[in-house]
Amino acid sequence: MRSELAGWAEYGYCASHSRFFWGLRLHLVCTLHGLPVGWALTGAKADERAVLEQILAGTPAIADQIAGGQQILIGDKNYFGKHFEQDLTDSRIELLRPARKGEKSRPGSRFFKPLRQVIESINDTLKGQLDLEAHGGRTIAGVCTRIAQRILAMTAAIWHNDILGLNIRRSLTAYDHSQPLESFI
Repeated sequence: MRSELAGWAEYGYCASHSRFFWGLRLHLVCTLHGLPVGWALTGAKADERAVLEQILAGTPAIADQIAGGQQILIGDKNYFGKHFEQDLTDSRIELLRPARKGEKSRPGSRFFKPLRQVIESINDTLKGQLDLEAHGGRTIAGVCTRIAQRILAMTAAIWHNDILGLNIRRSLTAYDHSQPLESFI
């Protein structure tokens, strides 16, 4: 069976892996604990800044948090631009990101290395434990459904682990079906 994703999926470049790929890009807005609060699935060449603006505008939970006071958003160095950053500031969002080449040092730079570990850990949870890249969807609806299932599964695990008072909220190890049920009781 052929994929119906042609026209949406496209070739793009992944700087963190230094390679080109064909497919889609998952954009996530998460809390520091990795709880997804907004997401979008786009073609590989989508402008990350425009996607973020759409996520922020179209996700009521994020808008409610912003209405409660100034929010801090941490992104990579591709979230740049005078107008983009001014729009975020006007929306009461402070953007922390690494400086680009030729830019002076920016606020929050000491947090980026440890937070990068959190970001990579979130991605690893989705890819490794939840098989995000092996979703098997061949239609737009199929891919969206399968991605939403994985995000919902991670969200449910974080919520459940938080309710239980566990220090590691994003771990799905306790829910691995290969463990005997008695080990959880």
